Amino acid sequence: MIVVLTGGTGGAKFVQGLEQVVPAAQITTVVNTGDDLTWWGLLVSPDLDSITYAMANLLSRERGWGVEGDTFSCLQVIGRLGGPTWFQLGDRDLAVHLMRTQLLAQDKTLTEATETITRGFGIASRVLPMTDSAVETQVMTPTGELSFQEYFVRERWQPEVTGVRFFGSETARPAAGVLEAIHKADAVLIAPSNPITSIGPILAVPGIREALKETPAPVVAVSPIVAGAAVSGPAGKLMQAQSLPVSVEGVARAYADFLDVLIIDERDACGASGVESLGIAVSATKTIMRSSGDKEVLARAALEARAFEKRPSRER
Repeated sequence: MIVVLTGGTGGAKFVQGLEQVVPAAQITTVVNTGDDLTWWGLLVSPDLDSITYAMANLLSRERGWGVEGDTFSCLQVIGRLGGPTWFQLGDRDLAVHLMRTQLLAQDKTLTEATETITRGFGIASRVLPMTDSAVETQVMTPTGELSFQEYFVRERWQPEVTGVRFFGSETARPAAGVLEAIHKADAVLIAPSNPITSIGPILAVPGIREALKETPAPVVAVSPIVAGAAVSGPAGKLMQAQSLPVSVEGVARAYADFLDVLIIDERDACGASGVESLGIAVSATKTIMRSSGDKEVLARAALEARAFEKRPSRER
């Protein structure tokens, strides 16, 4: 079994590549829910949705979120009526949020609701939220705190960032199946997702980071930083706010207590020594995923990295 910690567009692309080389039934994804928000009275879980649409071959190729070919009639009417429209939901996308909210109102957990939705889309992989508890990523700015979606979508990640916190994480518990999957995995892969706001909330849930330290499986991460900059989005700004250098070494530091191998882009080979100084092995390959073939190449590289020896400090 392959376990993938994931969030964001890079994570969705990586999982699509992995499905080209591993039977879908052998993949378990643990997905960030720190980005979740209540919008128009509905619970929206952007990263769960992106993974679901990616696995169902429905993810919009142009936008990187939402459903391919979706329409926005509901959004247009809500705007006409004076409602908020800065967070855009397509009409078919809206159906998923309606179903999720209805299931939660019937006392289903987020894990159970996610299983119902993924099963309805014919997905063979197991998709798990990081927790069934409410955890909200808060971005601190000089003028106050913003939810992640307010920062990322409404403000287009322009405000200066002074810190990040995961509200509610202290009392959260891993969703059913998460710790077991990590402990029993043949490999744990960390997608090329934002280390701070896509993978950070997962690691903030008590028990998950400890499970990554204890698992006998190799833990392999793919760097979302290429040539000293984030491939997309605000990862660089957020890493700086958390006192991490915007480099492959900065990614390695974020995961230093449990990571065995970091996959970096060929252009960052000169930074390999900084990663290796932390006791983490390095594998260099092409990491930019512009095509289906690129996704497959990166997925194969991540799986091949399982052959690296585990760090002695993590051996059990």
